Amino acid sequence: MSDKDWLDAVRWDAQGLVTAVVQEAGSGDVLMVAWMNRDALARTRELGEAVFWSRSRKRLWHKGEESGHVQKVESIRLDCDGDVLLLTVRQLGHEPPIACHTGRHSCFFRELQGGDWTSVAPVLKDPEDIYR
Repeated sequence: MSDKDWLDAVRWDAQGLVTAVVQEAGSGDVLMVAWMNRDALARTRELGEAVFWSRSRKRLWHKGEESGHVQKVESIRLDCDGDVLLLTVRQLGHEPPIACHTGRHSCFFRELQGGDWTSVAPVLKDPEDIYR
């Protein structure tokens, strides 16, 4: 399969994006969900580090470019429908690892308990110390 063919196998949405689920190697924790376009996916493969498409900033976003919390990509998988990617990563830049802009290990830190969303994971580092 040529370089072009592997990108063409992805079912991009109408905006040219695909959902990317990011899972931590070792623990299996889901760290975050983001979006990738063709350039982000190609750049991720080239660098071996996660690069996403920021819908709010309307530009490529190399994870860790501001925070230093880089995601080293161990594998990239495509689901059976071709419309979701699974990136297995090693989270670098802080011990314990931080993936969320809130300073938590994972973006999935709120759990539905009764009728309320309750934070069930601690802030590992104050976001003001991460993003200056």
